[in-house]
Amino acid sequence: MPFVRIDTLRAGPERLAALGRAVHDALVETIGIPPDDRFQVLVDHDGASSTFRYDDYLGVHRDDGIVYVAITLRSGRTPARKQALYRRIAELAHTYAGTEPRNVFIVLTENGPADWSLGEGRAQYLGAPRA
Repeated sequence: MPFVRIDTLRAGPERLAALGRAVHDALVETIGIPPDDRFQVLVDHDGASSTFRYDDYLGVHRDDGIVYVAITLRSGRTPARKQALYRRIAELAHTYAGTEPRNVFIVLTENGPADWSLGEGRAQYLGAPRA
């Protein structure tokens, strides 16, 4: 059960929705997330009241087309599977939303079963198989 936050700069609702779809489809394809397991916060910053800061760290030239993708999910995926996820998100972001792969910045945070409550004030994953 991943929780995804996507932040863009002046992307507009259609591009933002396409990016959400790209991330979700990549999660389903690469790490086996169920298709109905979608929890996303999609935020488009206007550049005036809220904006981004970025540089060309590690030689990757970024511009205002940058997309920040933060994914929180339960631990247990291999580095190879995570790399496949990053690659697929970048591919689908380009295909669905026209976002250059160099502008797709992803951070993945892992945690354990006790760190999730999916409603009703309970930690549903305690004692449940990994999802």
